[in-house]
This record gives sequence, structure tokens and C-alpha cells, in this order.
Amino acid sequence: MTIFEKTTALTVGYDLIDNDHDVFIDLVNQLDKANNTDFPGLFQRLYEHTEEHFESENRLMAQFGFPAETEHKGEHQRVLGEFKQFKTRIDKGLITFGRSFVRERLPQWFVLHITTMDSALAAHIKMQQESRGE
Repeated sequence: MTIFEKTTALTVGYDLIDNDHDVFIDLVNQLDKANNTDFPGLFQRLYEHTEEHFESENRLMAQFGFPAETEHKGEHQRVLGEFKQFKTRIDKGLITFGRSFVRERLPQWFVLHITTMDSALAAHIKMQQESRGE
């Protein structure tokens, strides 16, 4: 069993965001199956991907004048802070803490983030594109 199954419930209908989410899902599922030797490197990849994804979303929010930009960016910063805390533990060899984060914290946060903040962002982008005739 994997942590995430790819379903339309985990999409927002905006390809750039959905493609980034697919990579996130793949990395989380790989981490769940990774041995202790591979786990730290994969966790680093997930962290870097998440940073890049958040930067991409931040650019979209600015480009399309997303009204909840401050709250959304704040959530990004909070999650990256959690990642850093767990990465510190993983770097010290405390893989169990990283596994707990990947299995218990990230999935709940990810689903909530997609269904609330990212869905709202995607809907706003589509509305802006339609009004601009794009």
C-alpha cells in the first residue's frame, strides 16, 4: 500500500500545479518504501522539490493578484520550517522521526492544502485568465 494514490481528488485543474503535486506524491511514496540508507537523500529531494513548488506558486500568486497571497505564503513558510526541523533530525540519523513526518503529518497537510489553498489559487488563476481572454 502506498501513502498516496493518484486520483482526481488530488488535482486542482491547473497543469503547472498538478504536475508539481504529482512529483510530490511520487517522492512521498518512494520515501515510504525507502530503506534507512536511501531515506535521507530522498527526503532532501522532497524538501528541495517542495521549496521549488512553493516558489512557483508564489510567482503565480503575484502574477495573478491572488487575494489570499499572504496567508498562502505564510503556510508555505510554516511547512518549510517543519521540513527543516525534521531534516535536522534525519541528518543526525533519527530516521524514525522522518518516517513519522512523511507518513503522518505530510499526507494530512497535503490533502488539506490542495483542497483549500491550492484549489482556491487554481480557481482564481482560471478566472483571471478567462477575464483576460487567455
